[in-house]
Amino acid sequence: MTPLAVSGPPIDFAGLSPLIALIGGSCVVLLTGLLPGRAVRVAGVPLLTLVTLAAFAGLSVWQFNEGKSIISGALRVDDLALVLNLLFAVAAASCVLLSWRGLAPEEAGHGEYHTLLLASVTGMAVLAGAQNLVTLFLGLELLSIPLYVLCATELRRETSLESGLKYLIIGSLGSATLLYGLALIYGAAGDTDFAAIASALATKDILDDPLMLTGIGLVVVGLGFKASVAPFHQWTPDVYEGAPTPITAFMAVATKAAAFGVILRLFDVALVDAQLDWAPALAALAAVTIVVGNVGALGQSSLKRLLAYSSVAQAGYLLVGVVVGTRLGLQATVFYLAVYLLMNLAAFAVIIARERETDLGDDISAMAGIGATRPWLAWPMTIAMLSLAGIPATAGFVGKIYLIAAAVDGDYTWLGIVLVVGSMISLAYYLRVVAAMWMREAPKTAALVARPAMAGGSSEAGGEEREEKEEDGEDGSAEGAGERLRSTPEVTAVAVLFGAASLFFGIIPSPLFDLARDAGAALGLL
Repeated sequence: MTPLAVSGPPIDFAGLSPLIALIGGSCVVLLTGLLPGRAVRVAGVPLLTLVTLAAFAGLSVWQFNEGKSIISGALRVDDLALVLNLLFAVAAASCVLLSWRGLAPEEAGHGEYHTLLLASVTGMAVLAGAQNLVTLFLGLELLSIPLYVLCATELRRETSLESGLKYLIIGSLGSATLLYGLALIYGAAGDTDFAAIASALATKDILDDPLMLTGIGLVVVGLGFKASVAPFHQWTPDVYEGAPTPITAFMAVATKAAAFGVILRLFDVALVDAQLDWAPALAALAAVTIVVGNVGALGQSSLKRLLAYSSVAQAGYLLVGVVVGTRLGLQATVFYLAVYLLMNLAAFAVIIARERETDLGDDISAMAGIGATRPWLAWPMTIAMLSLAGIPATAGFVGKIYLIAAAVDGDYTWLGIVLVVGSMISLAYYLRVVAAMWMREAPKTAALVARPAMAGGSSEAGGEEREEKEEDGEDGSAEGAGERLRSTPEVTAVAVLFGAASLFFGIIPSPLFDLARDAGAALGLL
């Protein structure tokens, strides 16, 4: 009797190579963190993490223009997914640099901290390439679960633990809502593949099926939680404020890029034939989000809460590109995701530097007078604020013009007007930060940090003392640790680099235009 030949599906190792680099690198980073010697953990683990991210980015570039499906069609390797991979790599590498002398890796363990970061990036890469409902949910969970832990990695700071718990509860609610929505879409369409769902919508009479419409509504709510879309944004200010600031910076840019990547692929591929049903609802959500985010930021004195509400408003701007369902809208969304990364990383780097230099935490008063005393921090923050507000000659201005053009082209002119009004409102709080840096004197109470506990960012944590460490003969005194925290050239370098990039791409945006054009062609939209 001849045995049956069993063959598995073909494996495209070239297409999988970016994910293989991330997963393999995270295992190496975790094991390296277990080795003895403080130097290995403090310097070796972050360096290996940066090498892993560089390999991930390089292999993503290698796969450009391939345009293929892998793992039995569960993942798509196209220019949209690969451009987003580059954004994830840049955001994570910046987080590593911003965390280098921070408290979170010390308290949670360097190996564990950086492995969780790489695991979250892996989830983002899966989510950005997902073209199957099951893969979408797996990517979302792999993205989210490490972030729940990373938000709570400053173990001696109450607000950090609270941040992780709040994000866990709200994130779980959002995930459950999304899962119910995906299940209903599967029930109506009879398939989990995006292409099959699109085909079912085009050939079967399910456009008015209550099962499909309810599923789309629940999916919008679930992804709205992840993308900080109003009214599902309530978690954002508290989690952003309580989390370690490098993690806040990473969440603000990378999580939003991943969420909008899968929103673009789901709504503009799987559900494109139901656009007349979901587009008006998303347009209304975009308008509400723009207003709520900008108005909510007006009264904030915490810079992290201010940027949290700003990120809500920016989610509204990004939804404009999704609503129109055209190639121009997709290109505008990808372009704005890239410039949003530049603007926010510059701003958060400056916040981290001031948290470590003063006892004012992330309060706006920490920015007072740095135009005269710390110009290398003041200029990047100024450019970041002006770019977020959409002032000409900055990347943010070009991105908003791109989104407005997409809205007008897609017959949503009124939404473009809402975007302009929201940008006008945002000037009130962005320019307040600029005025504090250049027009106010530093408060006399802003003493230099002499305790590392203040690096966490909250003034609430300022009085907490860390336990002294004398591991491997190192002086663990509070004064010595505080001195190390003040010496943060890598943080200043991140601020200067991304501040300069925000200005450069505002004047010469063509390289980002080219990336956005390639990504826009990936979904085959007209």
